[in-house]
Amino acid sequence: MAGARSLLLRHIRMAVSPSSSSSSAASLRPAAALREALWGRRWMSSEEAKGRSSTRHRQGRQELPEDRRHRQDQEVSYGINWAIAGRGVVVRDKVFYNMETSELQKGGNVYTENLSAIPLHVRGNVTSGNPDVSRAQFAKLLKLVTFHLSSISSLYVQDGAVGSSMVCDAKVRVISDNPSAVMLLSNILWRTPDRAISHDTCPLTIYVANSISTNVRNSLGSGTQYANGFAAADIERSSLILCGKAFADSAMLKGALSALTAPILSARGGLPFPGWLLCFGGSAVMLFAPVDVIKSSGLEDVLVSTDSGVVVSSNGSSVLFPTKAREPNLLAKPTTAIIVSLDSTDALPTVSKLSPGQAAYHFLAGYHDGKFVPAYSKGPSPVDPLALANSLFSYLKEDNTPAYLINAKNSGKYMDEWISSFQTLSNTGKELRRLIEAILLNNLPDCNHEDTKVGELKGKYKSFLSGKFGKYLPMEFSF
Repeated sequence: MAGARSLLLRHIRMAVSPSSSSSSAASLRPAAALREALWGRRWMSSEEAKGRSSTRHRQGRQELPEDRRHRQDQEVSYGINWAIAGRGVVVRDKVFYNMETSELQKGGNVYTENLSAIPLHVRGNVTSGNPDVSRAQFAKLLKLVTFHLSSISSLYVQDGAVGSSMVCDAKVRVISDNPSAVMLLSNILWRTPDRAISHDTCPLTIYVANSISTNVRNSLGSGTQYANGFAAADIERSSLILCGKAFADSAMLKGALSALTAPILSARGGLPFPGWLLCFGGSAVMLFAPVDVIKSSGLEDVLVSTDSGVVVSSNGSSVLFPTKAREPNLLAKPTTAIIVSLDSTDALPTVSKLSPGQAAYHFLAGYHDGKFVPAYSKGPSPVDPLALANSLFSYLKEDNTPAYLINAKNSGKYMDEWISSFQTLSNTGKELRRLIEAILLNNLPDCNHEDTKVGELKGKYKSFLSGKFGKYLPMEFSF
């Protein structure tokens, strides 16, 4: 970092070397240049002001629009150069800021292949499933990556946000050596106004080092899984590093961004949940379900986003990632919460109404036909599943939001045969959608289940949750 600052100051001194023998004017120029870079505008000494005034007087004309645009471009460039220098990256030659897709495509080397299973190392993750990275390892890697980016002649900087509500979102700045990375990342971020990052108190930074050396790429691991690169995230630093072609794994990116932005969204009054948001005729429904159920549910036209990630705040609800609308928007708070489990033993009824404590219990279990996925989340997270379940319990209780449990697998089959008997429901869509419509219409059947099988399933729930969370499981949580 000290080397980056000294290099920046050397560039400033070269740019402002005095052409006059006046020592006072020379002493003023470096300070003026620093103010210029810091504030994104031109501050002039009295000598400079007199010189510019006399020049304009001799020219006898007003500033033309093209001159004004050029001056504004310079101001933006100064501001961006200084801002990314604060992230350890010094602009060597050119920086391209917030470019449109068509402009990025002209940059060449457009890479559009979708990758998967890129290794992600996370520092600050409290759930299992991702390899860790130590503070020292991440700091060393960050130093190597920022040094690499500082050696690149053309850098690409793109701003965006995670969260569709401008009231409760997390601002993101991408610093990349590759236009393809910026183009792909801009597709999973919400648009944000220019200079919004400069006014944000805790922005997230993504460093993309596509052309970094193989030695650096292998610094956290080796083998075939690292052939296309890797990603490393530090939740405490609000930083994500993408090496090689890691930027092409959108599923990994969204999981990393969900984890990195959770503390920011929580600090701004939001409750981030690993669920989906549905919109039925103006009513918002919060849905928790296994991913494979969502993919085959026939809910595409009512899903606000096909990606997991919901934020609920006092102002309303929003989604983390865009898949339809590109402009940020805020929806009403959810009027209903629905939890989907899969049980082919018929111990769970097809549909049942839950108390807040029961809803939190089933959400925490994340039951999937013999397996448990706590809080329906397999990705990294800085939030313990029990803390998420407590947040859901408090939200449902305080807002008096009704909650329901759906068993999406009845007698070993999905419930299309059962739901087809309800002629009052829409004939379009698949079984899960029709059942959700029945819940919203309060048109639910009487569902019976065998007490013996219920007792067995209760025992499985209790054994798993007690073994994982022990004495910390709240008394209000129940089957």
